[in-house]
Amino acid sequence: MQIIGHRGARGEAPENTLGGFQYIHDLGIRAVEFDVRQLKDSELIIMHDDNFLRTTGTDQPLYELDSTQLAPYNQAHIWMDWDKQITPTLHQSLNIMQGFTHLEVEVKAVETAEQANALVTELQKQLQGFEQTAVITSFDLKIHQALQQQNSHFKRALLVEDDIGSLAIEQALALGCCQIGWMNQLATDEILLATQKAGLKISVWTVNDIDRAKQLRDLGIDGLITDFPKLMLAHLR
Repeated sequence: MQIIGHRGARGEAPENTLGGFQYIHDLGIRAVEFDVRQLKDSELIIMHDDNFLRTTGTDQPLYELDSTQLAPYNQAHIWMDWDKQITPTLHQSLNIMQGFTHLEVEVKAVETAEQANALVTELQKQLQGFEQTAVITSFDLKIHQALQQQNSHFKRALLVEDDIGSLAIEQALALGCCQIGWMNQLATDEILLATQKAGLKISVWTVNDIDRAKQLRDLGIDGLITDFPKLMLAHLR
């Protein structure tokens, strides 16, 4: 079971930042999950929310900006002992991840099929060279359908946060996925076994309790997505 840092290591470092990615690299962890959005100038950036308020303290909708306007927003706003962290591009982030063995690249939901196609076209260009390590993940079926229509050769995972049981497994298989990312609360012993029987790999998010992590490890999941990778490393090795 791989320990996968959630948004870098959001419980231990500013989330989805170059500093956070360097932090888990320095821990010796080589598996990470992060979020991708596309700005109006087509640049791909790493950010979970579509507004800067929660992470920077400034109420600024993301999609009003282009990639030249990110510098004023400090993603380490609440991290008093960290230097300023600007919202990174995917290009910048991948430079730190060259030696990583597993990337879970979560594509955030878009409004239209046209936006989905534009985003995944650019994403696959930028991920060239990471075909063996990257898994493109999303809740958004439009993203998965765009990847299918483009005959993507990247591995893909369906993210599941709704209690639809085995329907999620059927959906993942129909979309050509090799993995399901189950929300921790949905990851029962039964559904994990059914997922494994279907030949799908499993990651579970977001797991911050050590006893639960050990239980999932014993159930044979492939990836444990956690806000506290240093903590998990100490208890699971």
